[in-house]
Amino acid sequence: MLSGLVICLAATTAQAETAIREINVYPSSIELLTSRDAQRYVVVATRDDDVTLDVTAQATASLASEGSVKREGNLVLPVADGETTLKIEYAGHKVEIPVKVAQATEERPVSFHLDVMPVFMRAGCNTGSCHGAARGKDGFRLSLFGFDPDGDYFRTTREQATRRVNLADPQSSLLLEKAIGSVPHTGGKLFEKDSDYYATLLRWLETGAKPDEGEVPRCDKIEIYPPKAVLEGEGAQQSFIVKAFYADGTTRDVTNLAVFMSNNDNSAPIDKNGLCTASKRGEAFVMARFDTHTVGSQVIVLPKDLKYEKPQVVGNYIDELVGSKLHKLRITPSEICTDEEFLRRATVDITGLLPTEEEYNVFMADTSADKRAKLVDRLLERKEFSEIWAMRWAELLMIKSTNRVSDKSAFLYYSWLTEQISNDVPLDQMVRDLLSASGGTFSNPPTNYYEIETDTLKTAENVAQVFMGLRTQCAQCHNHPFDRWTMDDYYGFAAFFAQIGRKNTEDYRERIIYNRGGGDVRHLVGNKVMEPKFLGGVEPDMKGRDRREVLAEWLTAPENPYFASSVANRIWASFFGVGIVDPVDDVRVSNPASNPELYTTLGNKLVEYNYDFKKLVRDICASKAYQRTTVPNDSNKSDTKNFAYAQVRRIPAEQLLDCISQATNHDEKFRGLPLGSRAVQIADGKTSNYFLTTFGRSERETVCSCEAATSPTLSQALHMLNGSATQDKIARGKLVEDWVKEELTNDQIIDKIYIRCLARKPTAEEREKLTAVLKEEENRQRGLEDVFWAVLNSREFMFNH
Repeated sequence: MLSGLVICLAATTAQAETAIREINVYPSSIELLTSRDAQRYVVVATRDDDVTLDVTAQATASLASEGSVKREGNLVLPVADGETTLKIEYAGHKVEIPVKVAQATEERPVSFHLDVMPVFMRAGCNTGSCHGAARGKDGFRLSLFGFDPDGDYFRTTREQATRRVNLADPQSSLLLEKAIGSVPHTGGKLFEKDSDYYATLLRWLETGAKPDEGEVPRCDKIEIYPPKAVLEGEGAQQSFIVKAFYADGTTRDVTNLAVFMSNNDNSAPIDKNGLCTASKRGEAFVMARFDTHTVGSQVIVLPKDLKYEKPQVVGNYIDELVGSKLHKLRITPSEICTDEEFLRRATVDITGLLPTEEEYNVFMADTSADKRAKLVDRLLERKEFSEIWAMRWAELLMIKSTNRVSDKSAFLYYSWLTEQISNDVPLDQMVRDLLSASGGTFSNPPTNYYEIETDTLKTAENVAQVFMGLRTQCAQCHNHPFDRWTMDDYYGFAAFFAQIGRKNTEDYRERIIYNRGGGDVRHLVGNKVMEPKFLGGVEPDMKGRDRREVLAEWLTAPENPYFASSVANRIWASFFGVGIVDPVDDVRVSNPASNPELYTTLGNKLVEYNYDFKKLVRDICASKAYQRTTVPNDSNKSDTKNFAYAQVRRIPAEQLLDCISQATNHDEKFRGLPLGSRAVQIADGKTSNYFLTTFGRSERETVCSCEAATSPTLSQALHMLNGSATQDKIARGKLVEDWVKEELTNDQIIDKIYIRCLARKPTAEEREKLTAVLKEEENRQRGLEDVFWAVLNSREFMFNH
C-alpha cells in the first residue's frame, strides 16, 4: 500500500514538473463538401518545457450537436448539411473548432486532375525513377511529378487501348492489375485491392475514364499540421496531416495522397502515412508534397530526462532568437571570446585585413564597456569594408572581361559597384538601378549586367538566384521536385527579360542596352506565349512600361518575401561561415532555415534600416552569438548550424593574400593595378595569380556562392610551405632585418610577429620553445625569419577564429 502511494506521489510530482501549458487542435476549422469528403484532426499538447505530445488518441472529443457529422477515431465525416462544433478536452484544457457541412448527399465525380494524378504521385508512378523518367519505363511515360496533366491523360487512356485502360472490364485494366501486383510489374505492388487508391481508380474507370470538364480548381496551397514538434525520448511519435486549399474556396484533407519525407532520417524519420517517430537527438524538417506544393514542419528530438538548465539570454534581438532555438534543442552556448580574438575576428571580417600593432595596443588598453562596439564603428567607416563587399557582389554579378565585355567595360562596371557601396546607396536602390539599366555600357556601367549574360532564360535564373536565393533551374523542364516552382512560374518569370535589346555603337567595345518593346518567351510544353508573372505572385500590368522596371520594383518592395531575407542571410553567412539557410542561394522548402524566426527578422530589419546593411552588420557584430569563442562545450560540440559557438573559418583567397602582404610588409603586383593595390580591389575576374587560384578565388563563371571556395587543400599547404607567398615576402619585406638593426630583443621581435599575424602575444609555453630554438640558431636574423615563417604557416593565421 505504501509503495503504491510512493509511486502515485512520484508520478504526480513528475507531472507537476512538466505540466501541460496548452493544447492545440489542427486544423482550426473543418469544412466538408459532398458525401465523400472527410477531415482528420490532430491534438497536440505542449508542456511547460516546450516538449509537445500527440494526444489525439487520449483527448476527449465530442460534438456540440449530432446529425451533421460523425466521428471515426480522429476522422470527421459528413452526414447532413449543417454546422456544429467539435469540442476537444485534455488535461483540463479545452478547444473548440467549427465544423461546416454542405452538399452532404451529393456525390463528387472523380477527377483525373484532382483524384487520379494524386494517386500517381502518392504511389511514385511519376517520379524520375519510374514512369516519370524522360523516356518513361516499360513503354509507359508520365510527366515528371505531373507537370503535363493533359499529356498524362492522353498517354494513360489512348496508348495501348483496351489494355492499360479497359472500359469494358475496368478491373482488368493494366492500370489496376499492375498496381495491386496481380500481373508482373517492375515497380512492384503499390497498394492493396481494398485501399482507397484502388477504389478511386476503379470509380474513374467505371465512369468512363473521362477527361475533366471545364476548368479544374487549382490547388493554391497546402498546409501541414502541426507546424512544429518537439519530441522527447526515442520512440516518441507525432502524426502529421495535410490540408489542401483550392482556388474555388474549397478544402480537402489530402493526408492519404501526400508524399511524406524527412531531411534527417537519423533523428525524425516519417512513414508514408505521416507518422513521425523520434530517433537520435537532433532536428529535422519533415515535408509533405501534394500537387505542385511542398510544405514542411520542424521537428526537434531530445533525449529522455536530459539534464539541462536554461541559461539567461543577454544581448540584442539576435541573441534572443538564437537563444530561443538553442533552448528548444537544450543546447548551452559557449563562452564569449577574448578581446584579442574579437579584435582579429572583427577586423578580418569587416575589412579583410589584420589589426595593426598600434590598433592592437589601443584596443587592449581601452577599458570602456563599449570598446567592441566602438571598434566595429571604426572598422565600418574604413574604405576596406566597401571594397570587400564590392568584391563579393562582383562575384555574384560575374564581373569580368569576356568576348562581349571589354576590359574597360568590366572596370567601369566594377567602379560603379564600388561607388554604390562606398557612398552607402541603399541595396534596394542599387538593385533597381542595376536591373532596369538602359544605355551604353560605358556611359551607364550597370547595363553590363545584360552583356555578361545574354540568354533570356539564364538571365532570369541568375536574377532569382542572386537576389532572392531561389534556384529555379529545375522548373525549366519539369515542376520543381522539392519546391513550389512550376514550369508556368519559370517561363512567366523569364518573360520579364524577353524584350531586352542590344545594339552596337561607334566604339566596337561598347554596346547599348534598351527596351525593344517586343519579344516573348514560350512554354516548353504547348509552345504557349507566357505573360510576365512574378514568382509566387500575379501577372502585373505592363502597359507602356519596361518589363524590367516593373520586375525591379516588385523584387525590392518591402512586401517581397524573398529579397530582403535572402540578402540579410548572405550578410549573416559572411560573419558566421554558414547561412541560416545554407547554401545561401538555395532557399527552398526542402532546405529550410535553421532558425526561421531569425531569418525573417533579419530581413525585416534590413527593410527597417532602409537597406543600409552597415546597420545590420553592427547588429550582428554586437550580438553575443557573433562574439562567442570557437571552443565548443559538451552540449553543443555536435551542432554546426545553430550558432552555439563560433565556427573556425578559412580566410578567403583575396583577403588571405592581403593579410600575408600586410603582415610581411611586401605588396603584391596585379595586372592592370598599381603596386600596393590589394587583391580585393581586382576589378576583372579574369585577373588572377597562382596564389589566388590555388586558394579558391571565384572564377566568376556562375552566380553560385560556391565558386569562392575556402576548403583547405594539399596544394595550398605546399604553396605556403615552399612557395613565394611566405618566405620570399618575409625576406623582401625586411621587417626582421629592420628590427634586428633597431637592436630589439628576441622577445620583442617575437611579440611583434605574433601581434602582426595573430593579434595576440605568445603564450609562456610558446615563448619558451621559440627562445630555445633561437639559441641554437647561429644566424639570429635567419632564426627570427624562420619564426615568422612558422607563424604564417600556422592554422591560426590562415583561419579566422
